[in-house]
Amino acid sequence: MTAERLPLGPLMLDVAGTTLTADDRRRLLHPLVGGVILFARNYENPTQIAALTRDIHALRAPPLLIAVDHEGGRVQRFRSGFTALPPMRAIGALWDTKPQMAKHLARDAGYVLAAELRAVGVDFSFAPVLDLDYGASGVIGDRAFHRHPEAVAELAHALMLGMAEAGMNAVGKHFPGHGFVAADSHTDLPVDARDLADLEFADIMPFRRLIDLGLAGIMPAHVMYPQVDELPPGFSRRWLHELLRVRYGFEGAIFSDDLAMAGASVVGDIVARARMALAAGCDMVLLCNRPDLADTLLARLTWQPHAVSLIRLTRMHGRPHPPDRTTLHASGRYVQAVHRLAGLGQVDADLALNDPTDPLGKRGKT
Repeated sequence: MTAERLPLGPLMLDVAGTTLTADDRRRLLHPLVGGVILFARNYENPTQIAALTRDIHALRAPPLLIAVDHEGGRVQRFRSGFTALPPMRAIGALWDTKPQMAKHLARDAGYVLAAELRAVGVDFSFAPVLDLDYGASGVIGDRAFHRHPEAVAELAHALMLGMAEAGMNAVGKHFPGHGFVAADSHTDLPVDARDLADLEFADIMPFRRLIDLGLAGIMPAHVMYPQVDELPPGFSRRWLHELLRVRYGFEGAIFSDDLAMAGASVVGDIVARARMALAAGCDMVLLCNRPDLADTLLARLTWQPHAVSLIRLTRMHGRPHPPDRTTLHASGRYVQAVHRLAGLGQVDADLALNDPTDPLGKRGKT
C-alpha cells in the first residue's frame, strides 16, 4: 500500500482495537487528522502493538504521530511485556534524602519508558507530569514527583533527558498546574482561585524551567483560573499566547487535553471546543473514546493549520532508537536501568490497573 501524501492535521483521535478497522482507516485518512492516541484496549503484546503502529504509520506521508499516556504507576497503558514503571512520587520521595540518586533514577525511568515505546513504534508519551503534589488532587496524586517546584523541575528534567536519550520528546502537563485543586477534570471543571503571581511562584516554575531546557510539548489543564482568565488554559489566548508563548518563551507544540472531558464542556459543543482550542493556540487537539463525536468533528470542523504548527508537530516524531526490542534488551544501558528501577520497588501492575479509585484506566485522556 502506498502512503497517501497529506500534511499533519490538527486532530488526534483514537482507534477501536488491536488492529485497524475500516472506520479507523477512514478517519485517519481525513486531512484534519494528524495523530493517534493509543489506550490499553489497543494493546495485547509487544509484537501486536508494533504491527499496529506500523500500519498506522504506513497510511500517510509524513506518518501520523502516535502517542500514549505512559507515565508509570497507575498511568501505564501497556503492561505485559513492558517494565512496570514506578509512580513518580516514589522517585520524588528519594529526593528528600538522596537527590542525586533520585535524579539518576528519574533519568533511568525516562530512558526505559521511551526506549520500550520507541521499540514498538510509538512516537511519544504524554509525560512528564509537572504538577505539584499538594495532596489535594486524587486524579494527580502519586503521578506528581513532589510538592516542591524545584524538586519537580530537577526530576522532570532528568526524566526528559532519559527520554531524549531513547529518541523521544517530552510533553509536560498539565499547564499551569492541576495539583492544587481536588476536583477531577474528567468529570468536573475544577476552579483554582489563586492569582497569577502565586501560580508563577510555585506551579508554573517547573514548566518555565523545562521550557528553558528545551521542552518539546506542553498540555494545558482543563482547570479554571478565574483570577487570570475566564476560560480554561486550553481555550484561552491569554494563557497560551500571551503567557506561554510570549512571556515564558515556549516554542514547542501545544496539545489540548481530551476535548470530551467534562472540564472542556464549558466552551460549548465538540466543534466549538476544537475551534476555540485551535484559535487560542493549540497545535493539536485530542478527542478520545467518542467515535461519534470524531465523525461530527471531521464533518463540521474547518481549520487551516499554520506552517509553524506543522513544524512543531513534525518535530514530535520519534527518532530511530532503538531499532527493535531484541536490540534493546541486549543493551547494557537498558538492562542496568531496568535493574536500578527494580531496586526502587516494583509497582503492582494488576492492582494499579484495577484500582477502583483510579479513573484513568477507565476514561479518556489525562
